[in-house]
Amino acid sequence: MRETFLPTITELNAFCACVRTGATTRAAEELNLTQGAVSRSLATLEERLGVRLFHRVRQRLVLSDAGRAFQRDADRLLRELREAATSVMAFGGRGDVIRLAVLPSFGTAWLLPRLPRFRERQPQVTIDILSRLDPVDFETDPFDAALQRKNMRPADAHAADLVDERLIVVAAPELVTAPLSDEDLSRLPLLQQATRPRLWLDWFRESDVDPRPVLRGDRFEHFGMVIAAAVSGLGVALVPEAVAEDELNRGRLVRASERTLTVGSPYALIYPERSAENPVFAAFLDWLKEESTAQRAG
Repeated sequence: MRETFLPTITELNAFCACVRTGATTRAAEELNLTQGAVSRSLATLEERLGVRLFHRVRQRLVLSDAGRAFQRDADRLLRELREAATSVMAFGGRGDVIRLAVLPSFGTAWLLPRLPRFRERQPQVTIDILSRLDPVDFETDPFDAALQRKNMRPADAHAADLVDERLIVVAAPELVTAPLSDEDLSRLPLLQQATRPRLWLDWFRESDVDPRPVLRGDRFEHFGMVIAAAVSGLGVALVPEAVAEDELNRGRLVRASERTLTVGSPYALIYPERSAENPVFAAFLDWLKEESTAQRAG
């Protein structure tokens, strides 16, 4: 059976423009079409769907109940189509695209400063990066790999270890002038990472500190926000050393404790078997391993 009820892109554009402008004449001006072409598109769309999408009230178009229900999906479909088109346009002018999902803070602090070196080696490759706090499902998500903690790896994916997650305590130099004991740290505002709320409990596990105040404090979604809050003097942050490195080097943060805490799951490049078979991706993986080795040696 032919699905003749499916709208065309022209009809969806005409419908959404009429919603925005309230008249076929103004919609025609916005779309650079004639008023007759917009009116025909609306009439054809209503005929396809078998419903009245607008009421004509004093030369204005007013959405019907069916039109209001349809508007949400029509706007979404056009937006997703635009996003898909602009995304695939990244292939233009370059030979290959590697699509990465990255933990935002680690990607910003560790990967992005190193990418120019990969660009020098592989100038024909475009890197398409999106932030992702949740594990990636490579069967449904459009990614070639994920730069995340290794414990986020799906069961059927590969993982190449890159950086151990060594946590350090940092603060603005106006707040802390010298490394503190755990007891002194516990008296300061402790900035919380929302997706990993037990980090401070892990830090104080061997200390004789009341755990209740340890879990209190301003809460932020990811480490980048925690570090920005620490730089602003809002409190003390427990963050990966790799993520805090730049602010430490710039002097906007200082170590607030001499201790470190290494957790069990390193940062890793996680990827499906199909990516392993791609020579361009294999070159990217080899380069990441070289960067990782160089950091450990340094």
